[in-house]
Amino acid sequence: MQLQLPTPSGDALAASRSLQRLIVDEIRRQQGWISFARYMELVLYAPHFGYYSGGAAKLGKDGDFTTAPELSPLFGATLARLASEMFAQSAPAILEFGAGSGKLAYDILTELNAAGVPLQRYLIIEVSPQLRARQQQTLAAFPNVQWLDRWPAHFSGVVIGNEVLDAMPVSLVVKGADGWRERGVVCVGAGADAGMGADGDDDGRGVVFEFADRPCASSLIAQIPDADDLPIGYLTEVHPVAAAFMRSLAAMLLGADGGALALLIDYGFPGHEYYLGQRSQGTLMCHYRHHAHPDPFYLPGLQDVTAHVDFTAMAQAAVDGGLDLLGYASQAGFLLGAGIGDLLLRTPPSLPAQYLPQANAVQKLISPAEMGELFKVLAVGHRVQWPERLLQHDRSYRL
Repeated sequence: MQLQLPTPSGDALAASRSLQRLIVDEIRRQQGWISFARYMELVLYAPHFGYYSGGAAKLGKDGDFTTAPELSPLFGATLARLASEMFAQSAPAILEFGAGSGKLAYDILTELNAAGVPLQRYLIIEVSPQLRARQQQTLAAFPNVQWLDRWPAHFSGVVIGNEVLDAMPVSLVVKGADGWRERGVVCVGAGADAGMGADGDDDGRGVVFEFADRPCASSLIAQIPDADDLPIGYLTEVHPVAAAFMRSLAAMLLGADGGALALLIDYGFPGHEYYLGQRSQGTLMCHYRHHAHPDPFYLPGLQDVTAHVDFTAMAQAAVDGGLDLLGYASQAGFLLGAGIGDLLLRTPPSLPAQYLPQANAVQKLISPAEMGELFKVLAVGHRVQWPERLLQHDRSYRL
């Protein structure tokens, strides 16, 4: 596939080639085939060279994509307002998974401080050393922020995961004439057996990665509704890693003495929409320098590789783990119900120079043509009640 994308620096290209050598070695150790989930894990999280564990800029105008907190501080302020309300039912604490640039945490903490809401601690679990360093710089003024290397055994408070589930490795499955098969990765070319050379290239022998299918474990397709009715050739993702994350989340929240709420904000669909005929080739997508394309083998380690979230599977995993399903809404419905409109009006429309940029950013967050409909909010919890005003936007019946 020929892609017309920005050219990486020499250092970035060398890092990508180092990761390619690592993947080739992994494939060789596994008798010539690894699952796509394993490939995705390596390109995103391999120490030093993976997309989230390396040094590439990822967020904002100089990165590969822009998240909601980067668009407007009112996104974080809205979450802060909801969190302060939920603290009456839980400990006054927040745990954020994958805090990105630290912008969301900064906006939440700023809003809570301005409102005089006491916060015991703000915990962050971040797998990227580069992003953790960026967060520490951004949040240096907040002494109650703490970074963790592992999950706490139990937690009471508010958990936030903004665009976390989509960053977890997915398995690819495709329906063949003889049933479902798992799609994996092989390396082919004259140098595939020898691996790649120490000079950072593939010894000129044309090592490339390709897809290859193998028989599929029945557990992989259990997530797919009406899997037997889908046509031959149907390719899609399933999410065992993200489902395991939700079960671990449930165990952590159930172990606490107080109440807990978890908000998972991401792009995706309920299961009956995820596996439609129009998505017969899945939702896998890559992002490089604000360019979206479908090739996961392009510059491993330098681009994000992601898939949409099956929110039905996530909700089911949480409920199976013992949590309550509190709500499921579009991002637009959630933000409007949680009060983003009121927060916007703290800047008077009579001051257009200040008001209009904020209004335009909010419009991007809630517009169906932008992030408002594609992004969803899944709320699960234990020993807490979901605010009544948010129920008018609830779509849990669609899960």
